[in-house]
Amino acid sequence: MANSRYVKVDDGGHKAILFVCLGNICRSPLAEGVFQYLIEQCGLRDRYRVSSAGTSNWNVGNPPDHRMVATARRHGIKLMGRAQQIRMQDFDRFDLLLAMDRANREDLHSMTQNESRLGRIQLLRDFDPLPSSSADIPDPYFGDVAGFETVYQIVKRACIGLLLAMESD
Repeated sequence: MANSRYVKVDDGGHKAILFVCLGNICRSPLAEGVFQYLIEQCGLRDRYRVSSAGTSNWNVGNPPDHRMVATARRHGIKLMGRAQQIRMQDFDRFDLLLAMDRANREDLHSMTQNESRLGRIQLLRDFDPLPSSSADIPDPYFGDVAGFETVYQIVKRACIGLLLAMESD
């Protein structure tokens, strides 16, 4: 875990997390679903508010990619909701904005110059306990089904690491 800090926003006792990718149909809805599953399994559902968004508006209103839905389903994870684009108020509504890759992080940085907001932006892979040559969670959209499984495994590890880090504070 390269970086496990987070800033607490006063939100009625909830820790609010927003997972962010480019289009909000593959990686970020998967991370939202995996983290939601983990907190439910641990009996922590009432301590967290979890959502996802995209930096682009390309897929707003669309459901998650059917290949990611199928991959998640094989692991007992339900992906629900529709793609949405990040909004400026999200920087104040969430304690932590977790980008799926460095390009998403840079997009988030370019949206705000506020120091406290910048401190809330991190990479999800920062919480992956396995060392990797990349800080990015690869986008499986243009690849084959095996790529979706690879992304699932990375996201699962990183979400477990995230939950451990947040619960140890």
